[in-house]
Amino acid sequence: MPTIETNGVATHYERRGDGPPVVFVHAAMLDHSQWNRQVDALAGEFDCITYDVRGHGHTGGSSLRSYSIDLFADDLAALLDALDVERPVLCGHSTGGCVAQVYAANYPDRVAGVVLADTFAPEIRGRGEWLQRSLFLRLSTYPVRLLGYQRVERALVWLHERLHGERVSGDYDSIRALRADGPTMTTAEFAKVARAVASFHETAVDLSAITAPTLVLYGAYAPAFQRAHAATFAATIPRVEVREVPGAGHASNLDNASFFTDAVREFASRVQ
Repeated sequence: MPTIETNGVATHYERRGDGPPVVFVHAAMLDHSQWNRQVDALAGEFDCITYDVRGHGHTGGSSLRSYSIDLFADDLAALLDALDVERPVLCGHSTGGCVAQVYAANYPDRVAGVVLADTFAPEIRGRGEWLQRSLFLRLSTYPVRLLGYQRVERALVWLHERLHGERVSGDYDSIRALRADGPTMTTAEFAKVARAVASFHETAVDLSAITAPTLVLYGAYAPAFQRAHAATFAATIPRVEVREVPGAGHASNLDNASFFTDAVREFASRVQ
């Protein structure tokens, strides 16, 4: 199981294929296996790199008392330096898309392209979005101590489906299977990751500084606020295209893997 030190943690990573590099950043409470379908399809054409973000999977936790999206982006920079990866296409989903935004804005010359999938910018627009992105996540850390994060996460999924419709969760069974096969996240790490996501609105990200070509993907049944953020990216990032993933909810790389993978393949081939 390959690991490499990044900012004081032993980060687990996997690398398959040959060609221009594509680096995948997974969503919160998942791990690198979220991208298995994409890596299986793309490894014949690209150097595919996946890894477990601090607090997740085989990377596990650290002694730091709190995390932030900025810290996750710093870890990504250390990982790419350690692996000697230059100008990859960076593909991030949900929280991984937040990490990708920060990295690409901080290091615009170090990425060949950026894929932002089912994600959101720091700005919170309206009370409903604040409830979902900030308050619910912060409050979830308390019942997690009693019930475990998987039960609480399922309750949050149920709530989102009541707010946005049942299709918003997409192929949730696939997500549940990925979690069942991977290492269990500790309660302490869940709390630090949840608070990092909940405080993303406090992060300063200049989207106009993302000068690399950018592809924004979002599921047709994703929450309304995520579709609104796709419009924000379109209006703010200089070289951007936006595509809707048909039939997909929040996890569009799982819900419609073939469409998503083809979109990434075409984009990565074009920008590298």
